[in-house]
Formats: sequence, structure tokens, C-alpha cells
Amino acid sequence: MNNENYRPRIIDRQLEEYLSTFGAVCIEGPKWCGKTWTSSYHSKSEIYIGDPAGNFQNRQLAEMSPELVLEGETPRLIDEWQEVPPLWDAVRHRVDKAARKGQFILTGSATPNHKGILHSGAGRIARLRMRTMSLWESGDSCGAVSLKELCRGVLSPALIEGPDLKKLIELVIRGGWPGSIGLPPERAALLPAEYLNAVVDDDVYRIDGVKRDTQKMRLLLRSLARNESTAASNKTLIRDISGADDEDIDAATVASYLDIFKRLFITDNQPPFAAGIRSSVRVKQAEKRHFADPSLACALLKATPAGLLGDLETLGFLFEAMCERDLRIYAESFGANLYHYQDYKDNEIDAVVELPDGEWCAFEIKLGANQIDAAAGNLLEIKKQIENDPKGKPPSVLCVLCGLSNAAYKRPDGVFVVPVTALKD
Repeated sequence: MNNENYRPRIIDRQLEEYLSTFGAVCIEGPKWCGKTWTSSYHSKSEIYIGDPAGNFQNRQLAEMSPELVLEGETPRLIDEWQEVPPLWDAVRHRVDKAARKGQFILTGSATPNHKGILHSGAGRIARLRMRTMSLWESGDSCGAVSLKELCRGVLSPALIEGPDLKKLIELVIRGGWPGSIGLPPERAALLPAEYLNAVVDDDVYRIDGVKRDTQKMRLLLRSLARNESTAASNKTLIRDISGADDEDIDAATVASYLDIFKRLFITDNQPPFAAGIRSSVRVKQAEKRHFADPSLACALLKATPAGLLGDLETLGFLFEAMCERDLRIYAESFGANLYHYQDYKDNEIDAVVELPDGEWCAFEIKLGANQIDAAAGNLLEIKKQIENDPKGKPPSVLCVLCGLSNAAYKRPDGVFVVPVTALKD
């Protein structure tokens, strides 16, 4: 590929580190998020298993002789390896045989059945999760504040040119798809809609060859969109489908379809946090539901800029999803993990970043600057409750991540305020 056209990604550093440590690296994530471009940038030869040229001759060759398609200068890119699952074992065997680092980069936009994969690849093939672009990667954040430094309590006050509400709405609807960067909003909105059509009409069947009710899949996807950034249970989804779409869907079907969505990287849920607190407070264990990108929820809801301007509640959930997508990308770049917190006393924290050393940071996400005081008060109250518990471990950093703000600073009460358009890894 032409390296001059490559837009750097946060995952670049991790990929280089993994290539110097492991024999092979598998980059997983949703289609069109940039896996192939990034992998090609770091490789010296490549083969595209899904290439339709010559009646899919690359796939046929891989099926007949997996070892043969591994020949080439290393690192060698094997794109969409899951199309021919035995390639996994072939790569593992070659890595063992050659005993060299950085031999292969595999990309996958679906998690295949274990059939055809004989070995886990542990110690030979490392996995990296790639997501759509964060605001920093797409050029929509000035990067004045590093999340890594912020989580250590370090922040230099900064003034930024904050976006207006219409711009934030455009960023949510556009999403972080590399192919949408620079497109006008109405054209950028077409990509996530087409993405969903391609997944439901084609990829769902190709993942295991089982025909499913695509109509019910679309109903479930719409329900997930209506429940974006909430901890809605499967039962809630079933009731939502029955109430909003006047259709019946059983629990087993919902569970099966949700698993398919996860394997295709359509969904990217936010797990609950409890381990770092170790208190006697009963913590809910429900995941917060997210799509791989907030633009997918927008497409399913048929959200428009005018529509979201008139529905700030829905916009708030979608904005939260965008912020949590970015927090996860930034956090994982330095070995941290993203969670959410919700207990049975109705205390909630939108996002929790747990650092590799066990320290954790609490984030409230608010669209408007007029919500900062209430958000800071909530964080301080939860911290106080945890401090009063003998087994509690309070957060080391409290922060309000805001949309309509033009300054990053530390309040007198110790709570940081950071515009999401100022954040980077």
C-alpha cells in the first residue's frame, strides 16, 4: 500500500510491540474499521483470502494447501483468515517450526466456530482488538489531554476550541469509520446503514452456514439501538421488541442472536466493575450495551441531525457511547480496561478505567457544561461512600468528560473536567 496515505492508528504501537514478542499477531474487529490498512502498513507481503478474483482462487488455494499461502516475505499479512479456519493451525505450526518473531499478521472480522481449529495458539499467536477510529485518530480531538497522564492525576489546564452541538451530533452520526472521514454528514450516514445490511444479509450466514430469521435479527438490532448505553437485560429486549414492534421472539433466540452479533464484532459491551472496589456493597453484574460504533445505533434509529436536536435524551445516550468507545481505545493502549459501575443503592458511574496496578478512575459523561456540577457531586458522593466502607478502595481520580466545554481543568473539589474533543491516549 502507499504509506503516504496511511492515517496512523493508536494500535500501531501495540502491533509493533507484539510483532517483536510473538510469532504471529491476530487483529480482530468489525469490518471496515481499518484492520487491513493497518496490517498492510506493517507487513512486507500479503494474501487476501476473501479476494473474489479468479473465482476466489486465494480461498481455494488456502483450502487445498494452507501451508502454501504462508509463503512470502515476513511479516506476511493473511487477511480474513477465518474464511479458511485451518489456516490458524497452519500459522501456529509455521511459527513453531521457524521459531522467529513477527512472522504473520492475521486479520479477522468474525470469530469462527472452533471446528477446524485444533490448537489455541497460546504463546504463539497474540490477539489484538481493533475498533473504529477515536476522535483523536480521526483528527476531531486536539489531543491536549492524555488519558494515561490524567489517570495518574496529571493535567495541565488548557483552553480548546470546543465544538458546538451540531458538530457533536455530526461526529456521533458519522462514527469512527475510516471510509467516512471527510464525507458530508448525509453521505457518511450511509456507511453504517450499509454495514448492517451486509452483516445481516451475508455475514450472519457465512459465519457458520446456518440460515436465521433476518427479520427477527433486525428487530433485535433495533431494540439494542433503543437501549444503547443502558444495562438492559435480555428480558427487557424481548419486552421492547414485543411493545415497539408487535413481534414475538423467545429468550433462546435472543441469546443466540446476541452471540452472533458478538462474534461478528457488531456489539462491544462494557462489563461491570467490582473487583477494584472490594467493598460490601452489592454490585450489579449487568453489562452496559454498546454497538461497535455509535453510528450503528444512529442508523438503526434512523437518527438525523434535526431529529437528535429535538431529542436530547437519545442524543445523550449516543454521545455517551461515543465517549466510552474513545475511553476504551485510549485505555487499552496502555494496558488499562474500561468498565461501568452500578450498585443496588442506585449509585452509578458511567465509566471506570482500571489501571494495570489495580488503581481505578471514575468518569461521568455529560453532554452539556451545565451538567458538570451535578456530575462532580455524584462522583464525590460515591467516593465518600466507598471510603466509609472498611473494605472499600476509592477511585484515585474523578473526572467529568464533557461535550460542550472549551476548557480542561481541575475543580477546587479535586474533580477534573475534560472535553472529549481534547482527549487522546
